[in-house]
Order: sequence, then C-alpha cells, then structure tokens
Amino acid sequence: MLYFEAAAIEPPSSKSEVRSTKFKVLSSNSLLLSFAAVAEHFQLMIVAGEPSGDAHAAALVECLRAVAPEVRFECFGATGPLMRSAGVESIVNSDALAIMGILEVARVLPRFVGAFRKLKATAIARSPDAVVLVDWPEFNLRLATTLHRRGLKVIYYISPQLWAWRPRRVRNIKRDVDLLLSILPFEAEWYRDRGVRHVAFVGHPLSGEVKAQQSREEFCRQNSLDPGRPIISFLPGSRHKELQRILPPMLDAIHEISNARSDIQSLVIVAPSRSIPEANEIIGRHKDAPALENVVTLLQGQMRGALASSDAAAVASGTATLEAALLETPMIVVYKESAINWHTLGRLITVEHYGLVNLVAGERVAVELMQNDLTGPRLAAELLTLLDIDQNNSVRKKLHDVARRLGDPGASKRAAEHVLSALREWT
Repeated sequence: MLYFEAAAIEPPSSKSEVRSTKFKVLSSNSLLLSFAAVAEHFQLMIVAGEPSGDAHAAALVECLRAVAPEVRFECFGATGPLMRSAGVESIVNSDALAIMGILEVARVLPRFVGAFRKLKATAIARSPDAVVLVDWPEFNLRLATTLHRRGLKVIYYISPQLWAWRPRRVRNIKRDVDLLLSILPFEAEWYRDRGVRHVAFVGHPLSGEVKAQQSREEFCRQNSLDPGRPIISFLPGSRHKELQRILPPMLDAIHEISNARSDIQSLVIVAPSRSIPEANEIIGRHKDAPALENVVTLLQGQMRGALASSDAAAVASGTATLEAALLETPMIVVYKESAINWHTLGRLITVEHYGLVNLVAGERVAVELMQNDLTGPRLAAELLTLLDIDQNNSVRKKLHDVARRLGDPGASKRAAEHVLSALREWT
C-alpha cells in the first residue's frame, strides 16, 4: 500500500476518526485550546490496463503526494510495473491484460473476467473514497457502471475516445462517472456538447516531458551513425501483434529506400515491451533479409533520442505520434490490423483522422497509411518526400502548433489537484 504522511503522527484507526479527532492543550492558566487535526486519509482504487495508462497513473500518484504531502493516501488496484514502483498495492497485475483485437481478447477472456470480479469484490469490501479509472475503456467503462451502482464515486482519467468510435456510450459517462479528466484539447468541448458537465481538460501528460536529452551528434556517436547523413526512424509499435504486422511492410520500405538512396540511415526502434531477438526473427524471415542486415540498425529504449535525431519517421498510430509531434519530427502515421479486427472494429470509427497528431491538429499534418494502404513502396515514397527540405520545414512548423495545443506542462499535477478537490468535496 502507499502512504503519504506530512509528519510523524500516529495515524487514526479510521477515516471517521481522522475527521473528528481534536487535540487538547492545557495552558498554565487552565485555558483549554483545541484545534482540528490536519491529517487526512483517503483510500483510492486505481485501475490501469495498458502500459501508457500505467505510466499516467503512476505519475498521478506521485503528483498527489507532491500537491498534498500532509495527506495519507492508501492506493490499490490493477497495476503495471510503474504503479507498483510508485507503491500502489496490486490487487490485479495488469501486465498480461494489455491485449487488443477480438480474437486476442477472446482467447484470454477468463483472465479478464477473473480480474473484473476480483476488482469488484475488493472495491465493495474496502469501499474506497473514489475509484480512479485510467484509459482502458472496454474494461473500465463496465467497471464504472458496476461500482457506481454500488454507491462508489468514479473518476475517469484519460477520458475514453468516444468521439472516435461508439459515441453512444457517452450516456454511460453521464450516468456512471462523477469526474471526467480529459487530456486532448477538443475532448472536453465534445463531451460538454453532449451533456457531460463534470469534465475538465488538464492537458496531455507528455507536454513538457518529451524533450531531446542529447544532441544529434551525441546520439549518432553513441550508436555509430553519421550525423551528416539523413536518418529515418521506424516505430512498429509496442505489442507483439503490431510488431508482426507492421514491421514487415516497414522492412519493405527500408529496402526500397536503400535502393533509391544509399546515404539514408534506417533505424528500427524496438519498444521496451518487445525484444531485439523478436525483431531480428522477423527480419530474418523477410525475403530481403541478407540486404536488410546491412542497412537496418536496431535500437531499444532510445525512442525519444532517435525521434529527436531523425529527419523523418514512420510511427505506429498511438501515443508515439504525439511524442514525435512534441519533438517536431515529420512523420508518416501507419497501422495494420488483422483482417477480422479491421473489418469489425474499423467500421466503428467515426472520425476523419486515425492519428492522434492529426486529430489534435484538426488537419492532415501527417500522411496516414492504414491497413491495405501500408505497403513498402507507398511508405518509402512518402518518407522520401518528407526529406525534401521545404516539405520538412513546413511539417515541423505545423507540429510546433500541435505541441502548443496539447497544453502547458504539468498535466499530471493538474489532474492530481482535480482528484484531491473532488475527494475533499465528496467526504
């Protein structure tokens, strides 16, 4: 469990005791003085199921400690490694639940059902002051309904992207969520237009956090690259299925690019959740494997350094596109799903753009190559276009505006302040 305390005061035995305890001091003239105890105690159940949600939740917990060092917080829930490092008690380990796709989820459905039941039972038994649900809408919206009916207060952080697909679920938000915290600039207005009044835009947690930690020259020196030659980075995603589906057409593009321009350096950035051997296995099965071995550089754990040093990038649709935008790296947004997932889920998407960077910009800043449009020749051609100096500079200016729209730094702190304010109001 996680405890935040401002002073070495023996904690009361219950929340009711915290609110009623008074300390009495008898002065020399027998005047009795009393003052209310400052020590507050809040219980929070926090539920995150994706790596990005785990990171945002952990940052939220740390900011709660920073904005209210006098408050004692007891936090438990569904956790990833970062939440556990922040001291959140793990009722459910969510590492193995970060799965996308109809078939993928169906195969491990008992695991999801078990996690849901365990969280529900724990919430009912421990009756936290609030349940904080972080992203993960397919799971968390159902949990919100179940727990809100039990009388628990529900806070939703990283609001569900209902504006993109299945917008009718906004009625669930109106009914089952007491406070909705949005991280994208257009979301709050979208929700308000549909009758959700308890919504606040706090800014994106990445704003102010994504920076180049080293110069291009230093990055190249560390990775045996030539800073005088163009660099293109390829980010195929953090899930196993994404690597399997997106990396092959990226390799096709790398082969095309190397044939067109031998001066270009191609980097494949392997996500921390994947491994270099995993990527090497896919490269080894590629039809142009022998040639690719000489032109592909595999890197892991250096995404921001690579993006900051790149002239252009191909980025799997998701949060990474915003990181590239914050670093002002011109990009092509790509994605490829299984045929059944694309046919079933793709038809539910109602927005004009798929990429977050384009949604925030309100225009097509980055070319999007989705599903059947993601081919080696097409991707290679688009990336080579981005290397044109005038085109490159034009895109960088637009990405600078996207970064500005994501809000000022300190989103996690603002979210923590909203959470603390709501807790004090409700208790």
